[in-house]
Amino acid sequence: MKAGVVGASGYAGVELLRLCAAHPELEVAVATAGTHRGEAVGAHTPSLAVAYPSLVYEATGAEALDGLDVVFSALPHGQSQQLVPELLGKVGVIVDLGADFRLADAATYRTWYGHDHEAPELLGSFVYGLPERHRAELAGATRIAVPGCYPTAAALALAPLTSAGLIEPDVIVDAASGVSGAGRGAAEHLHFGQVDEDFTAYGLLDHRHTAEMEQELGAAVLFTPHLAPMVRGILATCYARPTSPDLDTDGLLAVLGEVYAGEPFVVVSERPPSTKATAGSNCVHLSGRVDRRTGRVLVLAALDNLVKGAAGQAVQCANLALGLPETTGLPTAGIYP
Repeated sequence: MKAGVVGASGYAGVELLRLCAAHPELEVAVATAGTHRGEAVGAHTPSLAVAYPSLVYEATGAEALDGLDVVFSALPHGQSQQLVPELLGKVGVIVDLGADFRLADAATYRTWYGHDHEAPELLGSFVYGLPERHRAELAGATRIAVPGCYPTAAALALAPLTSAGLIEPDVIVDAASGVSGAGRGAAEHLHFGQVDEDFTAYGLLDHRHTAEMEQELGAAVLFTPHLAPMVRGILATCYARPTSPDLDTDGLLAVLGEVYAGEPFVVVSERPPSTKATAGSNCVHLSGRVDRRTGRVLVLAALDNLVKGAAGQAVQCANLALGLPETTGLPTAGIYP
């Protein structure tokens, strides 16, 4: 099947190219990158030189993508809503890794992103691309909005509990991400001398992923993201109050284990999760505790923000949409050390 990667020069785009190179059913026919048009992919990103010896970045536009079986869009927020309308009817499946089609309510974009949505009539046609929660809707879907990395971690940690009414619909999510989550573009606050040996919070009270978490969890969310001095990974520490005093740690782990039994990319364990254990894989590791002393539930999730938090999840969704085995081409083993 012929695939296109839009925004292929960014970190998520590069990860898509890496995963597609190992995918037995997807062949990348087009890779676009506006600022690198005409440049060889392997010259710009040497780690891809052997996999793509002759692939050259093309200008981003619907013409280059016409007729492809699947198009992955890894553009910055706001740009997919301009491109997607031009792709309708011209490509088989659209998988958008940006935030442009994740939220159901157009007014929410004005609140959290500061501008009106340019294609609000399309919002209802996109499936939210979290397979563990929306697998049935993804099978055969032609328009998919891949969740953000932070919402993926928070939803997989807490959604089993909110759906079952086991916690109050008012939660706290503290999450730390590696610097690759900020993208490949140059920025002063991402310089090595700024990030190394530092750990800082940002986006206080107004991070855009909050709206996505609230939509998926059906709960009020107080979200505080942090930038950690590492390249890859997210560790989300989530807090809530149980609705019953009978819930204990064994019961919590049993609920998570039952919900995710048989899921190919979810590990539930008593062992606290770590980002290193998930690096390079499409897996998320979960654990939890119930603290009877303070009357709180604690759930932790770790994942690779570029794989399960972005490109890997996009390929997982594409597999479902294209009728392929869900795990095709996706790594379950992490890179260690």
